[in-house]
Amino acid sequence: MVKRTTRGAAVWVNNAGGAPVLPAACAWLKGCRLPGKLAVGFSGGIDSTALLLSLHGTGHEVVAWHVDHGWRADSAREADNLGRRMSVWGIEFYSARPGAAPARNREAAARKARYAQFLCWARDQGITTLCLAHHRDDQAETVCMRMLQGSGVVGCAGMKPERTLNHLHIVRPLLQVPKSALQGALRQAGVGWLEDASNQDTSLMRNHIRYDIFPGIRRSGVDPTVLFGRWQQQALRLAALLDTRASIAEIRRENGTVSVSWNVWRKMSRPVRACVLQRMMSTLFGEGVVLGRRHIVLAELWLGKGGHGGIDLSRCRLSHRSEGLHLSAAEASLHR
Repeated sequence: MVKRTTRGAAVWVNNAGGAPVLPAACAWLKGCRLPGKLAVGFSGGIDSTALLLSLHGTGHEVVAWHVDHGWRADSAREADNLGRRMSVWGIEFYSARPGAAPARNREAAARKARYAQFLCWARDQGITTLCLAHHRDDQAETVCMRMLQGSGVVGCAGMKPERTLNHLHIVRPLLQVPKSALQGALRQAGVGWLEDASNQDTSLMRNHIRYDIFPGIRRSGVDPTVLFGRWQQQALRLAALLDTRASIAEIRRENGTVSVSWNVWRKMSRPVRACVLQRMMSTLFGEGVVLGRRHIVLAELWLGKGGHGGIDLSRCRLSHRSEGLHLSAAEASLHR
């Protein structure tokens, strides 16, 4: 039995049948190179509904993947309703409920479970591409949140338009589209969506940014989406520069370990050294896997003390042996 916790009801808004084509879909998806068959991470909200219909209406064979975390008392009923709607629309639908997430850091645990389920479905269904419905407003919130958390330029560069997780290509086609455009298109087409009242919970950082910080910025006459979008572009340029300089340190891989020249690494500037460490992590564990900020700080403290021996970084080990800096593979608790 899964314990269900009520976090506010989710209700259908402007519910209507049929599967209309959204007129703006072609413009939203212009330039996206996507396969004929793909999956969409589908919650039933505005964003994922608009993405689902856009892809469906532009000729893609779409599969809807819905992960029910059981955080609301009626979430199972909502999943059933979504399944019936997908049947009416002629769209293949899969739903799963992972085990209960721990109370501590529940959002991160749920995200990990969600992506594990996506990978399972991808393998079983032979799907290679998953589309997610993050939009321009989400990107601005992400950049703001990472700045408040003290992220470096790579973190402040925001969500990538696409990346690969194991065998699954993950694409965010709507990052340049404002949420207002998605909502307006659904309303114009008479298409309903789920409103999740838990999205109003401002104890969560993203919701605090959305409902408290951003409105305050707007009252000062500044559009936060434009502001943080500009900072994101600056972070992208700086991240590209760091990556170019970090590429001087040639990464070698052998027997579960990656290494670079110790002398090359230690003579680099601190930001470039951090970039090299992140490149080593991605080489060893896969794209998108990075060290946390505290681990970068630990590595710098270790170097400042002479870099003797090695240090443990979240169950992976960084060590100085002979003329090399080595990062050893282990079962690691890493951030994606």
